[in-house]
Amino acid sequence: MKKAIAIISLIIAFFVIYFLQTNFFTWFTISGIMPNLFVIFVLFIGLFVGKKMGFVFGIIFGFVIDFLLGRSIGISAFLLAIIGLASEYLEKSFSKDSKLMIMLTVAVGTMFFEIGYYIFKIVKWNATFEFLPFIKILLIEILFNIILTSLRIEVNRYFSGESLNLLHKMSPTHQIAPAAEREKTKATTFFTNCRLVMLRFPARSSCIVA
Repeated sequence: MKKAIAIISLIIAFFVIYFLQTNFFTWFTISGIMPNLFVIFVLFIGLFVGKKMGFVFGIIFGFVIDFLLGRSIGISAFLLAIIGLASEYLEKSFSKDSKLMIMLTVAVGTMFFEIGYYIFKIVKWNATFEFLPFIKILLIEILFNIILTSLRIEVNRYFSGESLNLLHKMSPTHQIAPAAEREKTKATTFFTNCRLVMLRFPARSSCIVA
């Protein structure tokens, strides 16, 4: 049941990302260049879901992307599958809590996808190789993807922290502990005051100290 829910959630997330990629980021660009949300998405699946899910969904989503965007069927599937599979092995090599390593992985994944797709266009359609324009597009897209990845990580950490704080406040031990601490503090203060009184006025002291 949990696996089915996870798969449905990933499919819904894909179509949300597809909408953002093809609509929102057509006008929200850097120098007219869009990010590649599909690379980020498949990388995150491989890193955080694992169990070959990055590879499988890389193939499935790649075919859907090629079909919907009118590309040559299979090229996006091939590139995203490799990215998803590689991210699963990278997940074992470093901590997923390392923001720097995640952003570096996204940068390398973006570079691999764009270089691979550009080579495919040159081979299949005899496209002219334009080095400087391609490098400009590649660097801006990598920067864009890194910025979005950094924001995604910070948002996730914020809501994870808020959830933990909320659960802590709702726990019975959290509600009981402050009262117990106050009673303990009162008792300690009382006995301390009694000792001070006995030392100063030993004959008149009425405190009973255990």
